[in-house]
Parts: sequence; C-alpha cells; structure tokens
Amino acid sequence: MPIHCNTKTNQVISNSHDHSHRGEERKRIILTCSLTGIMFIVEGIAGFLTNSLALLSDAGHMLTHLFALLISLVAIIFAAKPPTAKKTYGFYRLEILAALFNGATLFLITIWIFFHAYKRIINPESIASLQMFIVAIIGLFVNLACAFILKTSHGSLNIKSAFMHMMADTFSSMVVVFGAIIMHYTQWYILDPVLSIMICVVILIWSYQLITESVDILLEATPKDVDLESVVKSVQELDEIEEIHDVHIWTITSGIYAMSAHVYTKDLMVSKTYEIMAKINALVKEKFKIGHTVIQFECNVCSDETDIMNTGIRPI
Repeated sequence: MPIHCNTKTNQVISNSHDHSHRGEERKRIILTCSLTGIMFIVEGIAGFLTNSLALLSDAGHMLTHLFALLISLVAIIFAAKPPTAKKTYGFYRLEILAALFNGATLFLITIWIFFHAYKRIINPESIASLQMFIVAIIGLFVNLACAFILKTSHGSLNIKSAFMHMMADTFSSMVVVFGAIIMHYTQWYILDPVLSIMICVVILIWSYQLITESVDILLEATPKDVDLESVVKSVQELDEIEEIHDVHIWTITSGIYAMSAHVYTKDLMVSKTYEIMAKINALVKEKFKIGHTVIQFECNVCSDETDIMNTGIRPI
C-alpha cells in the first residue's frame, strides 16, 4: 500500500524553513518594486522629453517588470497559504504560473519594440542624447541595485524570473548609456532603433528559456538536475530492494521535488517496510534533493498469492 514518507515533525520544520524563505523573498520583491516604479516614471517622462526610442523602450521594460514583480509578490503571498482539501499541494504552483506570465510579457514587449524600431530605422529622428545619457546612467544603477537585491533567491523560479527581468533591464540600460555617448558625438541617430533591436534579441533568448522551464514544471517533467536512471539504480542497490518501477519524479515548485514509485521487496512484515522506506527517503533526499515521496511496496510472493486467489491456478 502507498506510504507517505514525511513525518509530522519533518513537515513542521520544512514549513517553518519555507516560510522564512518566502518572507525574505517578499521583502526583496517589495523593495525592488519600489525602486523599479520610481525609475519607470523617471525614464518614461525623460523618454518623451528626449525623443529617445531606446529610453522609452527601457521605460517600457521597467513597466513590464514592475507588473511582473507585483505578480511575483502576489504569487509568494498565496504560496505561503496552507494546503486545502482541494489543493493538497497548496498554492506553490502559482509561482510557476507567475514565472510563465513574466516570460510571456517579456516576449510581448519585444514585439512592441521591434515594431517601433522598424519605423525609426526608416525615418530616423533627432534625440537629446545628453539628457538621455544622464537618465540612462541613473536607470543602470537602479537596475544593478535591484538585480543585487534579487540575486540570492534560494532557487525560486519565481524570483529567478524577476531577477532575469532586472538583468534584462540592466543590459538595456548599459546599451542605452553607450548609445547615448556615441549619438552625442556623432549625431548618428539611427543607432537608437538599432540598439533597441539588440536589446530585443537578448530579451527574447531569456524569455524563451524562462517559458520552457516553466512549461516543463507545469507538465511535470523530470527536473533537469535529476537523472531518472540514476535514481532507479541507486534505490535498487539497497539490499532489501528487488526492483523499482513506475517511477515518476516531478517538480512541485522551484527546489521542491517529489517522487512516486512501486518497489518490489522480499516477503516482509509491514513494519519492516517502514525501515526500507526510511532508507529510500534518506537516499533520494541526500543524493537527489527529492524531499517528498510516495512509495507503494509490492512483493513477488504477494503477487503470486493474488493470482492464485483470482484464478485458482498456482504458478509452475
């Protein structure tokens, strides 16, 4: 029969540790939201005044990232809620949905930039490059500060998505700074939309990676850093185990892995299976960071007896 591996004590410790992580992540995102919101207003106004598409694009990134950060904050708040009868795993997956949404918004904002960059390449317009440079420098430092705040994230995909947003903005701010310097001395204003396109290419790559990683988790794919064959081989090396099959390993949310499996053992008393289960749990947690398992124990003798009861025929 299926036996759950986690004891009540371990669950209490795990939940307490998890809540401390969530609380720290919540503080980081609130601080990042404040800095990003202020900088969005500054860059948006400056973009219109300087007529810089690159600066407006950077402000657009800021707005998108601010909204994404707010979504991440809401996801963290809901993820901290306890499981319910209908949502037995809790609300952890909201973080993955937020990460997927963030990746999608990054993709959509690049389409907007590509469209306006194309029009600017056809009809270049003059830009107040000195003012553009000053605002871009301020934006660069704000983005660096936000990226530093989000850097240590305990492996959360939700925070990772927010961090990637800030890195995208940091990169675009650097490009805008160098572009402003060049345009100030050369008046080569076509560089403004060209730089916008360069920003888009990098952001498209990052958004693609974020979307695929989120989709993999939602499809309950085996985590990238866990080799299914290695897990099976390691468990089968235990003396009491004859065979392990129907193994499924998936990600509940970032850094929280789960596994279900059918395990063949010798004909043992039920009390002995708890000892075997403890060994399996310790092995997969230490070696593969799998913290939640559901194990169904089976034995060949039991299977033979079941066949006899069902058919009346004893196997030869």
